[in-house]
Amino acid sequence: MGSGMARRLLGAGFPLTIYNRSAEKAAPLSRDGAILAVSPREAAANAEVMVSMVADDTASRGMWLGEHGALGAAAPGAILIESSTLSVAWVRALAAHAGALGCELLDAPVTGSRPQAASGELCFLVGGPSGALEKARPVLESMSRAIVHLGPTGSGALLKLINNFLCGVQAASLAEAIALVERGGLDREAALGILTGGAPGSPLLKTLSARMAAREYTPPNFLLRLMAKDLAYAAAEAESRALDPVTATAALKVFQQAIAHGDADRDLSAVVEQFRAR
Repeated sequence: MGSGMARRLLGAGFPLTIYNRSAEKAAPLSRDGAILAVSPREAAANAEVMVSMVADDTASRGMWLGEHGALGAAAPGAILIESSTLSVAWVRALAAHAGALGCELLDAPVTGSRPQAASGELCFLVGGPSGALEKARPVLESMSRAIVHLGPTGSGALLKLINNFLCGVQAASLAEAIALVERGGLDREAALGILTGGAPGSPLLKTLSARMAAREYTPPNFLLRLMAKDLAYAAAEAESRALDPVTATAALKVFQQAIAHGDADRDLSAVVEQFRAR
């Protein structure tokens, strides 16, 4: 995701300094004009806008606040754009750290996956100050088809968790449905045509069902283990608001079982394989 986003920024003509914990993954961008930093702090030096796309709260915390974290070099007035899928609590804490340095944070996670990042068709779900969004809008526009300002800090993070929670529940139920189709001896192609073309059908189900049928899980568009993480964050957010996340918890269990089955680093559509193995 981050590589596709960075390439869109390069293509739009922005001067770009990049950092990746695995430097070899950033090498192609370096060859195409990006400056490769050796730490987040070095990448952030003299930056007006900083964009982060990492796996989870722990990685984000290390990126911004670690020993060589980006906030150590953030100049007053800089805008932080955190596009990772994170907990609302951490996003709000990060905003407080940024504010103490005279910076502003936009929590701006995205809908879309690797293909949309590469083609500049992401949708940014933005929480944070409207003034900061307007300053950063040209940067976001180079990577997106839509930018939706949802409200104050944490709004983007919360809606992204809700979005991914719904996706995870759909993926888990589709995996069970396909297993039932196959165990029941139905013509899988015909059955999936009915399911994806009728009331249950959605763009997500169409994409996942094709990969499940073909058993093609690499390269991953979205890592299975990251969906488990998102479901866990969503369930925790629901519980913090006195809700009982019944379906999120059930879907999380399905994804945890898929991880135990050995599918953590495959595409999330591999969630079906645990049912086929039973």
